[in-house]
Amino acid sequence: MSPNVRITPHPSFDVLAATTAARLITRLLDVQSERGEATVVLTGGSVGIATLREVAASPARLAVDWGKVNFWFGDDRFVATDSPDRNAGQAAEALLDHIPVDPARVHVMAASDTVANLDEAVANYAAELAAAARSEWENDDESPETAPPVPRFDVLLLGLGPDAHIASLFPELAGIRTKGVPVVAVRNSPKPPPLRVSLTLETINSAQEIWIVAAGADKAAAVGLGLAGASELQVPASGARGIHKTLWLVDEAAAAKVPSALMRREH
Repeated sequence: MSPNVRITPHPSFDVLAATTAARLITRLLDVQSERGEATVVLTGGSVGIATLREVAASPARLAVDWGKVNFWFGDDRFVATDSPDRNAGQAAEALLDHIPVDPARVHVMAASDTVANLDEAVANYAAELAAAARSEWENDDESPETAPPVPRFDVLLLGLGPDAHIASLFPELAGIRTKGVPVVAVRNSPKPPPLRVSLTLETINSAQEIWIVAAGADKAAAVGLGLAGASELQVPASGARGIHKTLWLVDEAAAAKVPSALMRREH
């Protein structure tokens, strides 16, 4: 296992969510002290949303300058704005509606009732990412002439499916194979709903830190394979690698098939 990849098991789902929330608050504070602002990519799923609820409930959240946090999403379902399937809506209910965010810094993927089609949703998000990247590089005195296609992501959160999918990149499907673009349209998701917008693996791996959060015995095989060096085409989670750090934050049940020598325990 790469030295910048670490797995940390937690005794329960609740402890995992609370500890990940505390870790996220601390990381945002550290980045803001260094750079003035911070950027996080949010995920859906049971642990991802529970983590956001824990952030909202934590007294330590008051130390973060939420008006200088940029929020992006790793993926979303291409359904109507008011659909309960939307990651953006779940994140708003869990956290974003409860903290003083700058609405201009909250970047949601288009819903099906706001654009003509899925391709337009993908193009719009890619353009938003590119505009944010250009703005960052224009403010950097040492910037090159050509800005990257995406801005800096300080922390990128990922859920994990029992089939080891991350974001909406599923085993063997076109999304996990897509290169050269920051965002991909997913039309045949094996997990409903079938239409989705997702960051590509290249974009995911541009993050400074990637945190994969997973809970439950049904995730144990995916966690084990993801850490065993399996092909990213069959096990998309195995291809997630942050520039500086990749954390697998799991509960004991999800860590059941990981050799104990690889694990760093938190109490």
